[in-house]
Amino acid sequence: MGIRINDIAPDFTADSTAGTIHFHEWLADGYAIVFSHPRDFTPVCTTEFGAVAQLAPEFAKRKTKVIGVSVDSVEDHGKWKRDIEAFAGAPADFPIIDDTSLTVAKAYDMLPAEYYLPAEGRTPANTATVRTVYIIGPDKKVRLTMTYPMSVGRNFAEILRALDAVQATDGVPFATPANWVPGQDVIVALSVPTEDAKAKYGELDIKLPYLRFAKRPV
Repeated sequence: MGIRINDIAPDFTADSTAGTIHFHEWLADGYAIVFSHPRDFTPVCTTEFGAVAQLAPEFAKRKTKVIGVSVDSVEDHGKWKRDIEAFAGAPADFPIIDDTSLTVAKAYDMLPAEYYLPAEGRTPANTATVRTVYIIGPDKKVRLTMTYPMSVGRNFAEILRALDAVQATDGVPFATPANWVPGQDVIVALSVPTEDAKAKYGELDIKLPYLRFAKRPV
């Protein structure tokens, strides 16, 4: 069974470029983004990790940690980071997990059936399904997942937008409409009666009886 929204993110202990990571302890009580990839020194993933390096100030602004997962070794990660930083023009200071044992990939059900995984000589194609993004909340529950094929680079501007939407609606009776960005109106949850919503959030923009927009409280 795959990891579903509102599941507790599986805990694990693993080596990383930042030393040993006890995952739930590392998460602490903040938000985090976990993004996995099938091998080091692959072209699409180099651009993706470069994008994460460039966005480090944006993640910090949102008090969100980022961590990469790769099926290669810490030694390889260290060498690959030099390529990432040269490409991105920014330091890749986030930890990258050594998942040569596939412990994390299996815990998060990223992999196909075992018979697709040779013990030796694995190629990126063997672990192609290790291409997932998880946004995890302060309660260690998975808030959002995205899975991409190897040929499609992940859109980290969208991942950042999704993080903003998750944080804007976490624990409050709001949802965000299609293409929402911070500063735009939010949708009032159906569980809140219209008069109560008006009293709490001010005038509503009622498009349909079940589609009511409000200014998001600051």
